[in-house]
Amino acid sequence: MRIVLVHPNYHSGGAEIAGNWPPAWVAYLAGYLKADGYTDLTFIDAMTNNLTDEQVRDALAELKPDIVGATAITPSIYKAERLLQIAKEVCPQAVTVLGGIHGTFMYQQVLAEAPWIDAIVRGEGEQVFLDLVRCVDDGKWLAERGKVKGIAYLDGGQVVATPAAPPIKELDRIQPDWGVLEWSKYIYIPLGKRVAIPNMARGCPFTCSFCSQWKFWRDYRVRDPRKVVDEIETLVRDHDVGFFILADEEPTIHKKKFVQFCELMIERNLPVLWGINTRVTDILRDEALLPMYRKAGLIHVSLGTEAAAQLKLDRFNKETTIAQNRKAIQLLRDNGIVTEAQFIVGLENETVETLEETYRMAQDWAPDMANWAMYTPWPFSDLFRELGDKVEVFDFEKYNFVTPIMKPDAMDRATLLDRVMHNYRRFYMRKSFLSYPWVRDKVRRNYLLGCLKAFLKSGFERKFYDLGRVGYWGPQSKKKVDFHFDANRQMTEEARDWKQAPSRRRAAAADIKACGGGAEQLTEAQMEGTAPPRMKL
Repeated sequence: MRIVLVHPNYHSGGAEIAGNWPPAWVAYLAGYLKADGYTDLTFIDAMTNNLTDEQVRDALAELKPDIVGATAITPSIYKAERLLQIAKEVCPQAVTVLGGIHGTFMYQQVLAEAPWIDAIVRGEGEQVFLDLVRCVDDGKWLAERGKVKGIAYLDGGQVVATPAAPPIKELDRIQPDWGVLEWSKYIYIPLGKRVAIPNMARGCPFTCSFCSQWKFWRDYRVRDPRKVVDEIETLVRDHDVGFFILADEEPTIHKKKFVQFCELMIERNLPVLWGINTRVTDILRDEALLPMYRKAGLIHVSLGTEAAAQLKLDRFNKETTIAQNRKAIQLLRDNGIVTEAQFIVGLENETVETLEETYRMAQDWAPDMANWAMYTPWPFSDLFRELGDKVEVFDFEKYNFVTPIMKPDAMDRATLLDRVMHNYRRFYMRKSFLSYPWVRDKVRRNYLLGCLKAFLKSGFERKFYDLGRVGYWGPQSKKKVDFHFDANRQMTEEARDWKQAPSRRRAAAADIKACGGGAEQLTEAQMEGTAPPRMKL
C-alpha cells in the first residue's frame, strides 16, 4: 500500500515572509500511519519547493501511489483540488483524499467543484485517515466506505457524509514522524535557523465568532508537557531545529500545563528559542511568571489585540480593552520578550481616519512589531453568516488576510491597501532607525534585526502582501491595482447552509466567553480534568 501526501503550492505573501514553514500535518499523520504498519509513505512539498503542476505530475507518475492525500486551508483549496485532479489523471486507480479545515465544513461545495476527489476527511485527521487507508488496503473501499466515520464522498452524484468520528482523547498516542520532512528547506529567516511547529494542545474552549478552531477540533485537549518537550528535544537533536512556534491557538489557556512546559524547557536547557500566539488576558494573569517564560526560551509573543477601536473588539466578541492591550505589551517588553500586535482592518466602517488611528495606537502601545491583517471572514464561520450579502467576493484563493475581501463603505479596496502599506512603511521605518539597532539585550536585538531583514527581503522581492501580483508600487499606483478576483467563483446553496457544528449563539447559552475575554479562565478543576472544559461539543 503506497501512500503519497502532497502539500499544495500556494503563496500569498503573508506569514511565509518569515521563511518556509514545515507542514506539521504531514509529520503527525505519517507517524500515526507508520505506527499501524503503513510505512510506504512519501511526502511531496509542492509549496516549499515551488513545484509546477507538471513536476507534481511527473513525481506521481514515478511513484504510482495507491492513495494520494492533500490538505487545504481556505485560500489553498483550489490548488489542492487541482493536485488531486492531476493525481486522478496520472493514477486513475488511486484513491484521492482531501483533508483540512476547508473541506471539513465545505465538503458539499468541494465535491461539486472537484468530483475527482474520492473522499474528504472531516475534522481531526489521523484516525479517520487511518481507517480510510485500512478500508482501501482490505479491498473494501467501494463496498464499505460508508462504514468509515468522519468522511464525505460522492455516491451516484449524491453527497454522502458518514457520522463524525470521535476526537482522539489521548493526543500523546500520536507520535509524529518528523523525519519525513526535508529539514534543510525549512529556515526561519529572522534567526537563520531551522524552524518547527509542534503541537501542545488541540481545540479551544472559547468561541470567537471569526474563528473556527473550536468547531474543527471540537474537544479542547492538552498533551502531557513532558511528551511535548521530549518531541522538541528530538527536533533540536535530530533535525537541528533552532526555533519553533507552538501550533496552538492559545497555548497559555491551560496555565498549569504551560508552566510545566516552561519549567521542563528550563530543566532541559535546550539551545532553541520559540514563540507563541496568545491572549492579552493571559499575559496580565501571568505577570509574575513572565521572567520564567523568557528563561524557558520564549522570545516572541503575538498578541490578539485585533483592533484599535473598542467597537471592533466588540464585533469580534473579544472582551479586552484598549488599556489591557497596552499593559500586556509593556509587560512583555519589560521582560525581554518581543511583542507583536495584531490589527484587523477593513471592516465595513473602516475609513482613512480609523486606519490612522491604528497607527497612532501602535505608536502609543509601542509593540516591537505590528501586523495589519485584512478582515477575512472564513466561509464556515458564524461571522460569515452574520455578514450576509456584505460578502461580495467568493474567490477563496484570495481569503489570505492580505487581500481585502470586504469593501469598506467609505473607500475602495485599493485605497484600503494603500493606507495599510502607509502604516507599515512608517512603523518599520521608525523601528529601523530609532529602535531595533539600539536594543540593549543582544538576543532580543538580533531577533528584531532578523525580523527586519525578513520584511526587507520580501519587500524587495515584491512578495510581501502579494504586492507584485496585484501591481501596487505606492500611492501613485492605486488606480492600477488589480486583485484579480475570479467572479465566476460563487457559494453553492448547500455550502451556505452547512450545519457542521453548533453556532456561537448556542455556545453563548452555556456562558462561553471569547478568547481574550475579560476574567474568563479555565478553572483549576478544568485544568486537572476533573470538570469538563467550558466547551464540549
